[in-house]
Amino acid sequence: MTVVLDGGSLSIEQVAAVARQGVKVEVAEEARAKVQRSRDYLEKCVADNIPVYGVTTGIGEFARIRISPEQSAELSRRIVYSHSAGTGDPQPEDVVRAGMTLRANTLAKGYSGVRLCLIDTVLEMINKGVVPHIQEKGSLGTSGDLSPLSQFAEVAMGEGRAFYKGEPMSGAEAMKKAGVKPTDLTYKEGLGLINGSQVMLAGAALLAYDAERILKNACVAAAMTLDALRAVERAFHPYVHRIRPHRGQNAVAANLLRTFAGSEIMADKSGKVQDGYSMRCTPQVLGPSFDTLEYVRQVVTIEANSGADNPLFFGDEQEYFAAGNFHGQCIGMVIDFLCIAMSEVANLSERHTNRLLNPTLSGLPDFLVEGKGLNSGLMVAQYTAAALVSENKVLSHPASVDSISVSADQEDHVSMGPIAVRKCTEILKNVRTVLAIEMMSAAQAFEFHNGKRPGKGTAIAYDLIREKVPPLVDDRVLWPDIEAIRLLVESNAILDAVEAGIGPLQLARDVELS
Repeated sequence: MTVVLDGGSLSIEQVAAVARQGVKVEVAEEARAKVQRSRDYLEKCVADNIPVYGVTTGIGEFARIRISPEQSAELSRRIVYSHSAGTGDPQPEDVVRAGMTLRANTLAKGYSGVRLCLIDTVLEMINKGVVPHIQEKGSLGTSGDLSPLSQFAEVAMGEGRAFYKGEPMSGAEAMKKAGVKPTDLTYKEGLGLINGSQVMLAGAALLAYDAERILKNACVAAAMTLDALRAVERAFHPYVHRIRPHRGQNAVAANLLRTFAGSEIMADKSGKVQDGYSMRCTPQVLGPSFDTLEYVRQVVTIEANSGADNPLFFGDEQEYFAAGNFHGQCIGMVIDFLCIAMSEVANLSERHTNRLLNPTLSGLPDFLVEGKGLNSGLMVAQYTAAALVSENKVLSHPASVDSISVSADQEDHVSMGPIAVRKCTEILKNVRTVLAIEMMSAAQAFEFHNGKRPGKGTAIAYDLIREKVPPLVDDRVLWPDIEAIRLLVESNAILDAVEAGIGPLQLARDVELS
């Protein structure tokens, strides 16, 4: 498999494949022709002595100062040096590889005015495993991810720091070991490498990819809880949800019905007329998170295939524009929205765990263990879930509502999107653990139903959990159990097994509304 970059058709799944599976990339021939036309027009502007931002002028507040064409190559190098000002731990390698792929796709769109050989250098770095050392903090998400992309540009020049086959080394050594010839920058190419939001976009794309699977795992966890608590099944009937035609709500209701279908536990009717909100309204609570994901995917996909640079050179139209397509507000805002959507997944999951552990609500033994007083059961596992849910609420405060003016007020509104991405990354980690605790609790609750089998999908999840974690009879250290199930969630092992048994669970985009 090879991902072909043409500047207009790159998908989130393709980004993840390059970033995490080492899939190779190349540029489409028609894109190469467009890149060359854009470059030819830039060189014409230089030859005609047209003042071009960042090419024959300084940048930022220094845009008022003209420089000679002979100084332009040196300007590109100095732009990279001066903007490499980040701090913090290195970005994960998958995020860096995704960011390089996204930047190459933007360049391949054919409006950045760079040479084809520069794009080829980036592709070689991706395909041969050179991963620049990019620090996680320092970008405002406008004018693009200047600091992190400058650290990427350093390595493309044969400088900076990098990882090769997992080992840290100088950029020069990594390029040499990989057999990649560094590039010499010329007109516009410093800006061409750094003037976009592709590092935060990389994080956003991988978050959207992961959130999709977490949401499906949340359906499995919720189905287990509803099964174990003998929920009133009629609340999930298609009649109820088709008259409120939100796609996410309908997807969740359908997923739950299919996952706990055939349950001997739920067949043993409890006599209840309806359940509490956290049970009965599971589709109405989880559904908006499914819908939010679709909006996030839409914005991320558009941005992945956009001309995000400054200045822009329209070779076919013979026009040049200095503008603001590098601004990352679109990504910052949707990732803030995703933070809220995924935090709500954990909020609901923790409430499910509470209902499982509280004997007044569940009708099951206190904290799902016999031997009251001597055993505490899963009591404190809920504390962990509550702590993570509370942390998520803090992390859900939007980053994109903040802005600090920089560059002598030339850049007086910034997106702060990279902060949203880092927050959302932590939220997703927490959500996986909260879901693992719900699954652990529901699996333990199944032990108290006199041998009755859960539903088809919930039984698959239960059996897989029991391969890793035995039933709790007497108190034991709980964190290894939580971690074992968290790894099943993170690896999608439970989800994959359930889908293999009952078919793919639905996302909002899969729902057909009549």
